[in-house]
Amino acid sequence: MTLTVVDHPLVQHKLTLMRDKSTPTNQFRQLLREISHLIAYEVTRDLPLESKPIQTPMTSMEAPVLAGKKLALVSILRAGNGLLDGVLELIPSARVGFVGLYRDEKTLQPVQYYFKVPDGMEDRVVIAVDPMLATGNSSVAAIDLLKNAGARNIKFLCLLAAPEGVARMKEAHPDVDIVTAAIDEKLSEIGYILPGLGDAGDRMFGTK
Repeated sequence: MTLTVVDHPLVQHKLTLMRDKSTPTNQFRQLLREISHLIAYEVTRDLPLESKPIQTPMTSMEAPVLAGKKLALVSILRAGNGLLDGVLELIPSARVGFVGLYRDEKTLQPVQYYFKVPDGMEDRVVIAVDPMLATGNSSVAAIDLLKNAGARNIKFLCLLAAPEGVARMKEAHPDVDIVTAAIDEKLSEIGYILPGLGDAGDRMFGTK
């Protein structure tokens, strides 16, 4: 597993604004969209390329284009949609899937309620997106489902990660690379990232 922390100044600045509890919902959503563009560059850095002949206004040439099947973006609902929207703007041709999981607040274990992904997952680069890698239970469960659907080349993109979540993912899925904007200090007693930014879904959608 490769763990990449995107420490670009713009990423860190926008993340600080998102952490601030006084940041309103509409601004939080916009910042999440903007930061997803920036970290998406990193998670897609090693996508395979091939050459195709094209004609520029000046001459003909062999030029690089993405190779293979369209990649698949998979949102871990519901908060994953905030990252999904931004990454889709960068890669509009990507296929999109959804994994519906919610966390049982007593056991902290994930409960599945929805699963729909593109076909041919075994031939696609798959990027699973969820703003928070906290306990890692939901993320591990989502990756389990994706592998059961045939996915073999999976990357995980998140905004914040806790050391406990990274360790859980590494143990369960050592072949899945993680790209994040920050690794925070620890988990709270109820499984939230500290210092974190609260519940990403609630802050994005204005719910409690």
